[in-house]
Amino acid sequence: MALLALAMMIVGLGFKVSAAPFHVWTPDVYQGAPAPVVGLMSTAPKAAAFAVLLRITFSGFATMSHRWSVMLWIIAALSMTIGNLGALMQRDVKRMLAYSSIAHAGYLLAAFTALPHQGIAAACFYTASYAAMNVGAFIVVTEAAGFEESMRTVEDYQGLALRRPVLAGLLGLFLLSLIGIPFTGGFFGKFYVFSGTLQAGHVWLAVIGLINSGVACYYYLRLLASVYSRREDGTEGVRTRSATSVPAGIALGLTAAATLMLGVMPGRVLHLADYASWMLQANQPTASDSYTNAPSRSR
Repeated sequence: MALLALAMMIVGLGFKVSAAPFHVWTPDVYQGAPAPVVGLMSTAPKAAAFAVLLRITFSGFATMSHRWSVMLWIIAALSMTIGNLGALMQRDVKRMLAYSSIAHAGYLLAAFTALPHQGIAAACFYTASYAAMNVGAFIVVTEAAGFEESMRTVEDYQGLALRRPVLAGLLGLFLLSLIGIPFTGGFFGKFYVFSGTLQAGHVWLAVIGLINSGVACYYYLRLLASVYSRREDGTEGVRTRSATSVPAGIALGLTAAATLMLGVMPGRVLHLADYASWMLQANQPTASDSYTNAPSRSR
């Protein structure tokens, strides 16, 4: 019964974080919802769901780690592979980012196989870096396409660097961070996740993750190349807003600064992640604690 309960909770939270094979709703919802809503939906609820999964697996079912780590190993490998292969075939930008979100859920789940200490810290750091770069990317999509979303496909972004050079540069920063290029938050996030999986002995999972990171370069760089290319007909392409709104500018500045800081000076956030890991382990109940508190709980 305990294994069945754990499996059902992993299924429910896997649906919440868009992990394969519970991901089928994600591309259609991301494509149909407004870009600001998608930016929020792909970060805050996912971070909360991963936090719940962390407490359930490590605190609630710590003695069954040899069982649920195998389940999460398989889900992580499926999410990384299905997400990146699905993104390769997309021309719609939001749909491509939806499959990218599935792949990043797999990267984060890989950290759960490296529990307790290294995996907790890696999961916390990756969540922070992914939130910054993903929110920034969707803000750029919103500002470039407008609320009417006039720019949907990769080809629609051709010439964006000529019309909005700052916006194009920020999009390039977020895309490079999603790839995992050094000096960005995405690089250190993937580095700590894969190093944690290797230290835990999951060599093949790290290999699968590294291969998928290479595959992801294609569709991210395809969009970036379109941003910095000229249209063949010589026109300026799809019209965009002439100026960025003040709230969007502040949000872009904060997300870009966070993406760079996590890539250049990650020490502070790593220290906080290690402290959170230590606190979670310090508060882990022991068998003697459970025996001592059992009569009081029953009363």
